[in-house]
Amino acid sequence: MKRYVHEKIAYISSCSPDDTHVLIIPGPKNEVTTNGRSRIYSIRSPLVSRSSRYRALLNFRAIEVILERERPDLIESSDPYQIGWKAIAAGRALRVPVVGFYHSHFPEAYLRGGTTFLGKRGTQRAMKLTRAYVRRLYNRFQATLVPSERLAELLSEWGVCNVRPVRLGVNTGVFKPVPDDGAATRHSLGIDCGQTLLLYAGRLAREKNTQTLFRAFELLLQRRQNKFHLLVIGDGPQRNKVQKLQRRAGNLSWISYCADSIDLARYYRAADLFVHPGVQETFGLVALESQACGTPVVGIRGSYMDQIICHDQKSWARENSPEALTDAIEDSSVKKLSALGKAAAGATERLYSWPRVFEELFCIYREVRANYGHSR
Repeated sequence: MKRYVHEKIAYISSCSPDDTHVLIIPGPKNEVTTNGRSRIYSIRSPLVSRSSRYRALLNFRAIEVILERERPDLIESSDPYQIGWKAIAAGRALRVPVVGFYHSHFPEAYLRGGTTFLGKRGTQRAMKLTRAYVRRLYNRFQATLVPSERLAELLSEWGVCNVRPVRLGVNTGVFKPVPDDGAATRHSLGIDCGQTLLLYAGRLAREKNTQTLFRAFELLLQRRQNKFHLLVIGDGPQRNKVQKLQRRAGNLSWISYCADSIDLARYYRAADLFVHPGVQETFGLVALESQACGTPVVGIRGSYMDQIICHDQKSWARENSPEALTDAIEDSSVKKLSALGKAAAGATERLYSWPRVFEELFCIYREVRANYGHSR
């Protein structure tokens, strides 16, 4: 979501001269900064935990004051909780349309993984209540933007009546193949000649299924010893699993945070294979970025990410288990990865460049605004 917001700021600055953009985010202090034609309001908010970079935006009155001051023509909310409801109320008060972006499929992320605690019947009841909540909230928006066709179909089945599929994109000026770019990066990580470098980039959390990735890597080491090296970029509640695995195996490198897109692209290009263990992804932006850099992806079949993979997926795991993911990594690693990556990079550039994505999104914005007066 952060990448989406930053790319939107860049698009408005360079390609959309008639538009301005206001962003309201939680931060360590109250401040306003300007970036091109975007104003960024940071509202002082507490950290979710001492070790987290995430903050909880609790000052709803501050949001209301900013919206009253800015008088936007359209409001977009990315939050499925209290801030989403606040955006809807503010839109009604200001008489402007509000759209919701369904970035995270939170019912699956937080409930399907809780079967052990709730029991099968309890999980089914919780899912039923959550679907009712999704209908109640998102039908109040003028449009619900969803980053995949399959997820759009699912929400429609749940009774959300205003769903609009919107692809996410990739900065193909940064995330692109660069010949012979990975040697220095691999050397800095201590990758031996002949080792296959696996990469994971993302949050280290249960909903990202990283525990399956870590166990699969342990199995790889048992089977193939020093054949593979895993680079993990990211942080989260499961950082202790990475640290323990790093102490047991010398074939693992961990970078807790990589804010610079240029550096991240360099790591994508250095890798032989990107491993994405997620089974609840609404889109899978990191998988798209990896392909744009010419690095193919291996993962677990059945998530909404499947449709953005621009190369053969025959080797992908058919079930969510460490053993299946281990087999998938081994099978994928013996393929001609450079040829797969080259084809994927070309398809990604054609289909998913950010300017093309935002042109479609801004058409939806204009349509929502045009229809808002009539619907009222």
